[in-house]
Amino acid sequence: MIALGANVILLLAVLAQFDLVLTLPGLAGVALTVGMAVDANVLINERIREELRKGRSVRAAVEAGYSIATRTIVDSNMTTMIAGGILLWFGTGPIKGFAITLCIGILTSVFTALVMTHVIMELMTRNPNRQKLSI
Repeated sequence: MIALGANVILLLAVLAQFDLVLTLPGLAGVALTVGMAVDANVLINERIREELRKGRSVRAAVEAGYSIATRTIVDSNMTTMIAGGILLWFGTGPIKGFAITLCIGILTSVFTALVMTHVIMELMTRNPNRQKLSI
């Protein structure tokens, strides 16, 4: 939840930094960005759960979960970034606004999913005696 909020704040901050206007197609880009961020977090959590079911320790499960999920997350987001680039290249007006918001949102989404949540999970599992993780 923290990472999703940070994702939207980062996205809006970048849009504001470049003096970009948030239009209705831009809001659609924000909605798609949030959806992709949720998907990335679900992928990470499911990979961690799989590793915990295999009997790994909490720290090892977190590391393995992020390692396995990173490839999938980068692949899906790069595919969407390519589509956003094509929309930006060939689109006009509202389509460009959607594409710009989408591309910036993908960058913030990947950052928050792979870096911010990893830091949060590391802080949560800092204690080496921790036996359970509720995700």
